[in-house]
Amino acid sequence: MTDRGPASAKAEVTIDAEPATVYGLITNLPTLASLAEEAEAMKWCKGDGVAPGAVFKGTNRNGLRRWTTTCTVTDADPGRAFAFDVSYLGVPIAHWRYDITAKDGGCLVSEGTWDRRPGWMAKAGGLATGVSDRDTANDGHIRLTLKRLKERAEAG
Repeated sequence: MTDRGPASAKAEVTIDAEPATVYGLITNLPTLASLAEEAEAMKWCKGDGVAPGAVFKGTNRNGLRRWTTTCTVTDADPGRAFAFDVSYLGVPIAHWRYDITAKDGGCLVSEGTWDRRPGWMAKAGGLATGVSDRDTANDGHIRLTLKRLKERAEAG
């Protein structure tokens, strides 16, 4: 999977912290899980941590609904980019990407997602997750994640 084409949801934020600091927060799975709205936990299960091909499990929740995904790292460029493909039972679900650009002593961070679900899975996914409009939900989730990332990074 790649991030070709327009993102399904995307936002950016300027953070008063070094790119390496922000990258460290994004690639620390317990930290990323604490920042993301639906994520409950993220845990490495294959590979030596942050590197293309490494795999982690994401445990997600929305109210009483819970689901687990498999995430495969596609890009890991320290201080610049972190991206991963998400699947559920082997079916492609999404591609997520964080880009970090140094800017005025801090950095500009963008987070985007590309919905990769086959059409038949959109309705089933909505029932399983309680979210019928995934793009709108992800747009709000990304904005919240970036707000939390900014607060955490700038707090030191």
